[in-house]
Amino acid sequence: MQIDDCAFCRIAAGQADSHVVYRNSDAIAFLPLNPASLGHTLVAPIEHVPDFFDLNPRLAASLSSAVLHIAKAVRVAFSPEGMNLITSAGEAASQSVFHLHVHVVARWTTDRIGEIWPPKTSTADAAQDDVARQIRDAITRLR
Repeated sequence: MQIDDCAFCRIAAGQADSHVVYRNSDAIAFLPLNPASLGHTLVAPIEHVPDFFDLNPRLAASLSSAVLHIAKAVRVAFSPEGMNLITSAGEAASQSVFHLHVHVVARWTTDRIGEIWPPKTSTADAAQDDVARQIRDAITRLR
């Protein structure tokens, strides 16, 4: 992907205006244009990576460390009652910028986001047994 095609690559390269709050050799953290809550921050790899499926283990560890660092800073700065860490892969998961990023979202019981979990209906145990078996089988195939 060309840097001109990716808004987050342009931010990482210093070619687009943004409110950067943190940067290291692997990651950059900045405020989104339309934050969901006070302190909502995005953490993205400097390198263009479309989504978490394309991460290598070293970058995954470094990005996770940066996310934890930012989450702790948001907690100190704003004392939220809770926090969500959210990343999406693909359009069906509402990914709108195809450069991996993790949303660090400070939460309060009175915020405008509302309840996002759990679903209103439960899943039958038999169906859960089948899902668990399919995941275990896939893990075996990935080894």
